Amino acid sequence: MACSVGLALCGQTLVVRGGSRFLAASTACSDGDSVFTYDCSTAEKTSRENRGEDGQPVGEGSDTILASTFSTSGSHFALTDDSKRLVLFRTKPWQCLSVRSVVRRCTALTFTASEERVLVADKSGDVYSFSVSEPHACGQLQLGHLSMLLDVAVSPDDRFVLTADRDEKIRVSWAAAPHSIQSFCLGHTEFVSRIFVVPGHPELLLSSSGDSTLRLWEYRSGRQLHCCHLAGLQEPAEPGSHQRLAASRIAFWAQEDCVALLCDCVPVVYIFQLDAATRQLVFRQPVTFQHRVWDIAFEEAQGLWVLQDCPEAPLVLCRPVGGQWQAVPESASVERLSRCLRANWAMLEGSAGADSAFRGLYKATFDNLTPYLKKKEERLQQRRRSPPPGPQGPAKKGRVGPAALGC
Repeated sequence: MACSVGLALCGQTLVVRGGSRFLAASTACSDGDSVFTYDCSTAEKTSRENRGEDGQPVGEGSDTILASTFSTSGSHFALTDDSKRLVLFRTKPWQCLSVRSVVRRCTALTFTASEERVLVADKSGDVYSFSVSEPHACGQLQLGHLSMLLDVAVSPDDRFVLTADRDEKIRVSWAAAPHSIQSFCLGHTEFVSRIFVVPGHPELLLSSSGDSTLRLWEYRSGRQLHCCHLAGLQEPAEPGSHQRLAASRIAFWAQEDCVALLCDCVPVVYIFQLDAATRQLVFRQPVTFQHRVWDIAFEEAQGLWVLQDCPEAPLVLCRPVGGQWQAVPESASVERLSRCLRANWAMLEGSAGADSAFRGLYKATFDNLTPYLKKKEERLQQRRRSPPPGPQGPAKKGRVGPAALGC
């Protein structure tokens, strides 16, 4: 499940989405450079607009963007909305290449490493593959789960497709034969919200879940290497309270093997160090903000960009200073991009104060044993209070024989 507000960054191109719109700008260009904007409510209508690929009628949506991503090189950008459409863009220069229908509302998407295809995961548990070079070609079913999919990723060599579902599983499938499963990464006890193949370490996978853990895997064998419990990294809001932490974003900075983790509805970004030699995650620090953080993304040249629910300062740039991550006090690029977002704040304000996107995914527990045991104890107490049968108890009622009837 994705928040309707999101941040995506590739190279020096930054995209902010909210509602049915997104805007794209450069983190390095001058004030005079243009900003590309797109509104899904005005997207091209196709002859298949009212039907999915299964031939069934497609319900009308609000055109809200559900997920978006860049290709590896940043030359393409794709998004899906709740009107069941996949929209593909070329980014140099920005141009909409196609609008295609999908079968069901999507939860996540990713480009293959070769950038030849877009993989789209949906709520029914299926992954469809769409061509990039043939932007109007129909999608092809690749694989399926029995549960809702929440994230999808591919290995850097395009050999494996990795999928995360609501039923605690991470599946590693062969891309050439998706019915052939390489491994499962099992250990989470709640839905798996995010998976992330670590750049520069193609054998490693990071995952986060509603069970408030961040885990490191050797995904080809399904072996868990490290588990970090997030609940122990912060003080509870109230004594005795337990806050559930599900990651909405995992970001990686290759310069220092730094992992940034953003949890849903929490104004904190957790910073970890990946020790590749020992294959462990080392917690470094929490970076706290005064407002709700919507999304985060690393730019290799500058640091960590933070999108927050604050009209006065919607973007914050953080960098390590003396070994500690902190906000950059003054930055011309931050001010220029923030000014652009303030002018387009209407697309973001609809998500201000929104509830957790993962609330409905947690396991529902039903305690029907306690009422049963309570009623059983009440019956036992009632029997103990009742006088026992016998000479001092109430007389037994027996059958009336012939002698008693005078026969």
